[in-house]
Amino acid sequence: MSSDGIKRICLWSGPRNISTALMYSFAQRSDTKVFDEPLYAYYLQHTNAKEYHPGAEEILAAMENDGQKVVEMMLRENEKPVLFFKHMTHHLLDLDRSFMSETVNVILTRNPFDMLPSFAKMIEKPTMQDVGYAQHVDLVKDLESRGIASIIIDSEEIVKNPAMALAIFCEALEIPFEEKMLHWQAGGIPEDGIWAKDWYGSVHNSTGFMPYQKTETDFPETLKPLLDACLPHFHFLQKRALKF
Repeated sequence: MSSDGIKRICLWSGPRNISTALMYSFAQRSDTKVFDEPLYAYYLQHTNAKEYHPGAEEILAAMENDGQKVVEMMLRENEKPVLFFKHMTHHLLDLDRSFMSETVNVILTRNPFDMLPSFAKMIEKPTMQDVGYAQHVDLVKDLESRGIASIIIDSEEIVKNPAMALAIFCEALEIPFEEKMLHWQAGGIPEDGIWAKDWYGSVHNSTGFMPYQKTETDFPETLKPLLDACLPHFHFLQKRALKF
């Protein structure tokens, strides 16, 4: 809990995870306001990702490019007692992380065997910087060094049993679980980022968490070096993840 009594939840995810579904889930709560990747423009402004991310120019023109100003907004916002900020971990870059002592920090990971082929359909030739696994581990270790607790979640556990997993997740967040978190109306929500048209098709077509499906197709040879680089980081996170 922050010093002003507002619970500010920062979800630090990687791409092609269930972070958008979780944002939709929390958006159903009457006590919660959600925010969609407020550091995205800051990330684009300071990396070459703006050269290959869909809609980068539109994002940079529409959003705050100054990461510190975004952090100040997050700590100033107080419209609801629970605020849910959906972030990509790699959007942090070199921002001062001291603000995280005022937020509840959740690291959301996914098996790269499932994630990488999905991401490569959107971003050709992805790199470690794009997918966030190393940044996740760095963030966990940095928070530990600062004496700041974090909650680590393997997204596979949520989609296997959303009701049970969300109940346990909410207990860890010290907020009551609400059944309405399990379902939403098809289509977007007002809080969607302007990139939703490029990235959120499957969530817009859903009314709840999609059933877990194990990847059955052959893993692309071109992605195997990146998979090998990601797996040690994923295993580090998986060992420390919340148990369901």
